Amino acid sequence: MTKVTMTVNGKAASGDVEGRTLLVQFLRENLRLTGTHVGCDTSQCGACVVHVNGKAVKACTMLAAEADGAEVVTIEGMAGADGSLNTIQQAFQDHHGLQCGFCTPGMVMSAAALLSENPKPTETEVREYLEGNICRCTGYHNIVKAIMAASGQDVGVIAAE
Repeated sequence: MTKVTMTVNGKAASGDVEGRTLLVQFLRENLRLTGTHVGCDTSQCGACVVHVNGKAVKACTMLAAEADGAEVVTIEGMAGADGSLNTIQQAFQDHHGLQCGFCTPGMVMSAAALLSENPKPTETEVREYLEGNICRCTGYHNIVKAIMAASGQDVGVIAAE
């Protein structure tokens, strides 16, 4: 067993893990932060995206021990202290960027990473950035609209694909 310590959503967190424990397992099983989803176990779907030291990471591809000492933000850390939705979460709600909701945490976390790197992305840039995230319900149109709206851009010009 290895002791890992990290800051998760602004709070100190630690636990003993086996060397093979994935970050997503540590977050879900040890810390009970179940908003980070496991969708494929193969790094294909993006449902497990979290931010580690400010970068979007698929938590199913990172060992918990690799995050020792890191700053980790999960979907639970995106809301305001009072529980209010952040701009991206609100845009997903306002523009129906979710249906079953399974991919939504990873989509929101990926969108946050995109908008921190590129505050005013084009529709094409949004679609390209989301290539590592799979949604089986929405067809992506409203997800793209939500991200464009969160960036403060007009969503009336988004073309359906």
